[in-house]
Amino acid sequence: MRAAIIWAMPSAPTQEEWVSETLETLRRKGMRSGSARRAVVELLAEQNCCLTAQEIFDTLRAGGRRVGIASVYRIIELLISQGLVQRIELGSGVSRYEPVWPDGHHHHLVCDRCGKVDAFEDRALEQALGEVEASSGYSVAAHDVVLHGTCAECR
Repeated sequence: MRAAIIWAMPSAPTQEEWVSETLETLRRKGMRSGSARRAVVELLAEQNCCLTAQEIFDTLRAGGRRVGIASVYRIIELLISQGLVQRIELGSGVSRYEPVWPDGHHHHLVCDRCGKVDAFEDRALEQALGEVEASSGYSVAAHDVVLHGTCAECR
């Protein structure tokens, strides 16, 4: 029997709440809220999966936002250091970034031909990983499953 796969895409209110909470967390820690920081946070919240720093930069510039690539990297590192964004390594040698959703978690499918990345959730997989944690004696703080293959467009 195949496990049902639920495609992960946060709803709009959750996105808005994440943006507000992220900016408020930084403000409470005495960090200024600049327009570049807000732009990166808002863009990350809109995504259903991870982006590279270059993709963040290119998307912001295409939307008319004046932001430098060095600023994008600094903002990403700040957000990671505060536990608001996570770095995802999918095996391509290029880091990707996505928000840490307080009540959400997904994994990744990667097309080895075109590089497309899709997010997925699978409750049965999460249960199996919980069983591995229980039987191994490890206290698992985080995990990410990356499945490599060929997307429908490339087949």
